[in-house]
Amino acid sequence: MQQRAVRTREVLLRAAAEVFDEVGYTRASITSIVDRAGLTAGAVYFHFKSKEGLARAVIHEQAADLQFPQGEPGLQRLIDMTDYLAVEMQQNTLLRAGVRLAVEQNEADLHEYAIYEWWAERFREELVAARARGQLLPSADESAFASLLVAAYTGTQIMSQLSTKRADLPGRISAMWRCLLPALAPADVIRQMTTSATAAEARA
Repeated sequence: MQQRAVRTREVLLRAAAEVFDEVGYTRASITSIVDRAGLTAGAVYFHFKSKEGLARAVIHEQAADLQFPQGEPGLQRLIDMTDYLAVEMQQNTLLRAGVRLAVEQNEADLHEYAIYEWWAERFREELVAARARGQLLPSADESAFASLLVAAYTGTQIMSQLSTKRADLPGRISAMWRCLLPALAPADVIRQMTTSATAAEARA
């Protein structure tokens, strides 16, 4: 794809993310998206074919701007990833729009479950590393817990959005981990783990 076409597609994707984030799929229109982008409807139809195509692209590319925490793979990095995502959900429009569309996709009949599987696989990779480091209980199932974590995170961010527009999401994620960790890791491992909330408490 030529550089100009790449830039045009990126502008459209960002504009669509802003509109979807603000009003959702049903209320968004091609007109509002192209007006936000400062382009023409023809550009949308060239790159994405339809509003549905734009929505699918935003869902698939929701993680494009993310720079996940570094550090040794394992349980702490998994916790750090979820803390990082809580902050990004407050300020990253592409991520927020992609998550909103994934949650509300029944309105558009999109059937884009693959993005949930993608997140589950990212989490599972950290759990596999945690297993290799002896951080998990023998009974813990990495794949099952990764899927559970995606579901728990999704529900937690929805409740946070409805309650405080995600202002309290980092704290809710820390509370989520306090509930989940005893089913995943031994007590001595849990004592070594920190979340953004516990780190803030330690600094206070």
